[in-house]
Amino acid sequence: MTTQNQVIVVTGASSGFGLLSAQALARQGHTVYASMRETEGRNAPRVAEIAAYAKDNGVDLRTVELDVASDASVEAGIARIIADNGRLDVIVHNAGHMSFGPAEAFTPEQFAQLYDVNVLSTQRVNRAALPQLRKQGKGLVVWVSSSSTRGGTPPYLSPYFAAKAAMDSLAVSYSTELARWGIETSIIVPGAFTQGTNHFAHSGKPADAARAAEYDDGPYKGVAKMALDGLAALEPADADAGEVARAIAKVVDTEFGKRPFRVHIDPSQDGAEVVNGVADRVRAEMYRRIGLEDLLKPATIG
Repeated sequence: MTTQNQVIVVTGASSGFGLLSAQALARQGHTVYASMRETEGRNAPRVAEIAAYAKDNGVDLRTVELDVASDASVEAGIARIIADNGRLDVIVHNAGHMSFGPAEAFTPEQFAQLYDVNVLSTQRVNRAALPQLRKQGKGLVVWVSSSSTRGGTPPYLSPYFAAKAAMDSLAVSYSTELARWGIETSIIVPGAFTQGTNHFAHSGKPADAARAAEYDDGPYKGVAKMALDGLAALEPADADAGEVARAIAKVVDTEFGKRPFRVHIDPSQDGAEVVNGVADRVRAEMYRRIGLEDLLKPATIG
């Protein structure tokens, strides 16, 4: 394990996994920026709470205005972090939004919005931050994925599941394109935590209410409730969303070059770990076959 101070940005850190992770990383002695939008508006109370938490616990936990859906906001937020510290060591891609309802009832614009928040947001942050990490010749990118990308997937969550699958695929591709720059990748794979986050409480709904209503009766009557109740029943009573934050903190504090490519935290055991294990082995074998095996591990530069 390493205890060296790292400068870290966590996206979507106003609540849930993001806030818990920012707090856990700060407690480990790192300089952590909990990024969020509307720091002077809707999230102003959370900014004050985070400042109080930092003072009460004697940790270096800060907030920064960063709307992952805005190029200008992302660029300004990342630039401020680098200006404050002269470096940036770790990016934690956590920002995301969930939706619930039959796929047909979501408009294409809603799908696009879900992709924007869950996928394109990571591209904005990477384009703003990676030049600094590449210049340093060392860094870490942590992606908060989802067991839904390869585990058992209940109905009515398709826009979110599709977006998280795209984000996971992007993470895998980035990992080998950053390795020779000395930048390491870890993908965190949480299961369906129905408590301790706002994912389900704040999930979006289909804009086409009339189309959604057609699924409320007929052959799919009761399916929505069964899906939600079933997910909740699979989750053990002692499931703790804080485990995800602790897993991220452990990855950050693991020695460079020895960090795991994937970490699963899935109390419900939906099968993602099994499928990911096979997929990641197949990927590694492909890189060996084409003579690029070195890209599977980050290079040590300098």
